[in-house]
Formats: sequence, structure tokens, C-alpha cells
Amino acid sequence: MTARIIDGKTIAVELRGRIAAEVARVLSTHKLVPGIAVVQVGDNPASSVYVRSKSKAVAEAGMRAFDHKLPDDVSEAELLTLIGTLNADPKVNGILVQLPLPPHIDAQRIIASIEADKDVDGFHPLNAGRHATGLPGLVPCTPLGCVLLAKSVLPSLAGLEAVVIGRSNIVGKPLLQLLLAENATVTVAHSKTRDLPGVCRRADLLIAAIGRPEMVRGDWIKPGATVIDVGINRVPGEGGKSRIVGDVAFAEAETVAGAITPVPGGVGPMTIACLLLNTLRAACAQNGLPVPLL
Repeated sequence: MTARIIDGKTIAVELRGRIAAEVARVLSTHKLVPGIAVVQVGDNPASSVYVRSKSKAVAEAGMRAFDHKLPDDVSEAELLTLIGTLNADPKVNGILVQLPLPPHIDAQRIIASIEADKDVDGFHPLNAGRHATGLPGLVPCTPLGCVLLAKSVLPSLAGLEAVVIGRSNIVGKPLLQLLLAENATVTVAHSKTRDLPGVCRRADLLIAAIGRPEMVRGDWIKPGATVIDVGINRVPGEGGKSRIVGDVAFAEAETVAGAITPVPGGVGPMTIACLLLNTLRAACAQNGLPVPLL
């Protein structure tokens, strides 16, 4: 058996097309242009690449981008002042502070300073609480993308046994809530889980978000299961060059799983598409318009 490849690039392009069409409709009907402010501190190369990708996607969707690049030695007080200004600006519907931040800045304090209704990353404690209690709120982009990818190949997640490997606030915990909302039966596994391979073998839907290259082996996977690989790990390749792999040993898993995301080209493109979706939803909510589901 060879698994079906879940093409995140194609699915993300389709979602971004629907978002762009809805942005055009909102502009035509309500004269509203959703706007997102992206704040980057320092010159982290990976962050710079990601921010450029986000800005390009924002422009292609017909939204406004307000990019702020600050020096590595900016003070926490200066960053908080900028966020306060963006919170008060009606043209800015979403605020994203690129992580990681320098050690002298308290990331949790920065996240908490963002207006919850503009927190398009979905990391604000108020949004986490809303999410956990089933109230409307902005959801972290990567977990949302994972669920959309799973639903692209599964007719329903209801009743499925889902295993999430990883319990971070960014991926694992929000995924738990999203999957519960889909009526899946969810286990969150982690470094202290006993018999992790055995737990994974129970899963109809296995989502790996642990940040360890190719940790999940082919014999950890239930035959026919759907596998979503969130990991992005750089490892040595041929000729002294590096290559990108996920948290799942893809070549092994592909012969067992029913469907699987590649790395790269799986979850990554969906993260940016879901950021656009969150920005559109935030703009509509802030202006008293129906929030699109798409």
C-alpha cells in the first residue's frame, strides 16, 4: 500500500483563493480592506523568510500589510508601545508578533498585550480560554491547518481515535480542543507517555508535533491511518548540504498510512492560509459583519 499524499500546497492555494474572493466581496459591499500588522524583532533568517512569505500572501489576498521591523536591541517598553498603537488603529485588524523574541523580552507579556480580537496568531490567553470552553475566538493557525488537511481526506472526524504527539501551547493543546469540537476521541501524548509507539498504533488520525526529526517510525502507524506531520527539521544531507524532514519517517510511513502530509509542502502552506483566514474573520467581527466560515 502507498499512502495518498495530502498536498498542502494545493489545498492552501484553494483556500487562499476563496479568501481573496471574500475579501473582494467585503471591499465591494462594505468598503472594508482587512489589514494585518506583522512585527519582527531582529534579523533571524528563518523569521525573515517567513515574514516575507506572509507579506506576499497578504498582498495577493487583497489585504493591507503593515510591516514593522525593529532592531534586536529594542526595549520591551518600546515594543509594548508599538503594540498599543496598533491595538488602537482601526485599519489594523490583526497583529502578529513574530516569534522567537530576543531573551530580554518577555514573549508571554507581549502576546498578552495584543488586543484579543486582533490576535490572529490565536495565542492570547483570552482566546485560549474561549477555545477551551467552546466560545468563539481566534484559533492558532497551524492547528487549524492540520484539521483542515485531515478533513480534506476524511469524510468526518467524528468517532475517530486521534493521537496528537506534543503538548505545546502553539500546536498540541489547541489541536486537542479543535479535534474534540469535531467529536474525535483524542489522546495527547508526550515525552512522558508510556509505550508511545503503542499509543500511536491506536490512532485513526495521528498528528506529530514534537520537533524531533523522523522520530515516528513506520511501525508506529496503524495501517490505513491518516498522518499529519507538523515537524520542520533541518538535518545534514548529501554533499554537505542540509535537507528538511518532518517528525515522521516519511518513506516508512508512506507504505503503511492511508494518507500522509509531506514535509515540506504539507502543513506549512496551510499555516499562512489560515493566518489570512483569521485576519479576514477578525476584520469582519470588528466591523459587525457576519464572520465567514469558508
